[in-house]
Amino acid sequence: MSALGRLYGHSLALLTDLYQLTMAYGYWKLGMADRESVFHMSFRKHPFGGGFTVACGLHETIDYINQLRFDDSDLSYLATLTGNDGKPLFEARFLDYLRALDFSCDLDAVPEGTLIFPYEPLVRVSGPLLQAQLLETPLLNLINFPTLIATKAARICLAAEGEPVLEFGLRRAQGIDGGVTASRAAFVGGCAATSNVLAGKLFGIPIRGTHAHSWVMAFGDELHAFEAYAQVMPNNCVFLVDTYETLEGVRHAAEVGKQLRRMGHEMVGIRLDSGDLAYLSIEARKILDEAGFPNAAILASNDLDENIIASLHQQGAKINVWGVGTKLATAYDSPALGGVYKLSALRSPEGKWEYKIKLSEQTAKTSIPGILQVRRFRGSDGLFAADAIYDVPSGIREPALIIDPADPVRRKQVTEAAGEDLLAPIYRSGKCVYQPPDLLSVQKRTQTQLSSLHPAIKRFVNPHRYPAGLEERLYELRAKMISQMRE
Repeated sequence: MSALGRLYGHSLALLTDLYQLTMAYGYWKLGMADRESVFHMSFRKHPFGGGFTVACGLHETIDYINQLRFDDSDLSYLATLTGNDGKPLFEARFLDYLRALDFSCDLDAVPEGTLIFPYEPLVRVSGPLLQAQLLETPLLNLINFPTLIATKAARICLAAEGEPVLEFGLRRAQGIDGGVTASRAAFVGGCAATSNVLAGKLFGIPIRGTHAHSWVMAFGDELHAFEAYAQVMPNNCVFLVDTYETLEGVRHAAEVGKQLRRMGHEMVGIRLDSGDLAYLSIEARKILDEAGFPNAAILASNDLDENIIASLHQQGAKINVWGVGTKLATAYDSPALGGVYKLSALRSPEGKWEYKIKLSEQTAKTSIPGILQVRRFRGSDGLFAADAIYDVPSGIREPALIIDPADPVRRKQVTEAAGEDLLAPIYRSGKCVYQPPDLLSVQKRTQTQLSSLHPAIKRFVNPHRYPAGLEERLYELRAKMISQMRE
């Protein structure tokens, strides 16, 4: 059974906004339900003021679509909904239509762990208008948040400079699903393990944990608390040393560590959860080394994020494991990705594609028409050179010229010949044709992608903007449509 099925155990077909169902009803009633359409999901701005975003959530999306059926309880509930006149909102025949609905769309998406940039489609849905419309809310729900958390985790892991990062955010996460989703996405972004045991069970993520201050407080003094923990958990001893006086706690940990060694076990390390982490870790390292524990880890927690970790490194902190909770699992400083899902093409009754565009007074909110794909070019050094969003029927004019849709002055002529398309086939005519890789492979993809990105784009303050935008033909088509619509 899939993770969603194991977690919820019932239909998720109603995981949507009401207006998706009212539009679906309208398409059905007007005979438009089966008109072929194309929708794209994208976002307009990197989260956290960063220079890249890590795609995540496709695994859950596949789980959702594979189980997408309106069951009797769903339809019974919809039958109770009424309009402002007190009459049923939906006809019984429409509910019968939903009961028999069988997903038949094509869906293309960027694989999890792929680095993506503003305006690039993460997902393209092609198929009957009613079905493609019904996917809007669940796709945004299933992809926006994990993409956000995977990106945050990647930034934190970059700041850790190869030292392991443990995700400790369950207790502060937004509910059960928020916690489970964050744990998986954090692993995709590069975290080594999680404290979330349910996520470990569902996804096979390594789990790690120490003990709380309450353990120490439950005993007469700190030394006895550590001795008791060593007695019951001799093979998992990471001592939390700041319940009372931190450096004295380190000395107590070292004393119990010697007792463990005499019993044939080795102390794993200590955890610092408050105070001046740079100073305390330096002093703790001295105490541990002098006591004969040069390999004992110093794990730090306490509202960490990428900026604090980078600062601690600059201060010479002797921390070599990082426990990051609230600011990772809640995406503390950028709580929403802002992904959108827009109709970009609709086939006319005569069989001709009609491209669609949504205008806005804000340039960034004007949508992109067409049947879109993203071509990623690499330089001779192997690093990503530029991304071109292009209309598949029109293709790419060579040499490719890329134009920023939000700032047409920003242009890049692509001289690199080699390129790869990012959107991969996931469903064809409603059948899944994609074999999702295991979670460790997804994490490795993130790491490989990050290694292919110029360091200036990965910095946290004023990152360099990666050249990604509309291919010249698509830019011209969009500009022409904007002009015609405004006339």
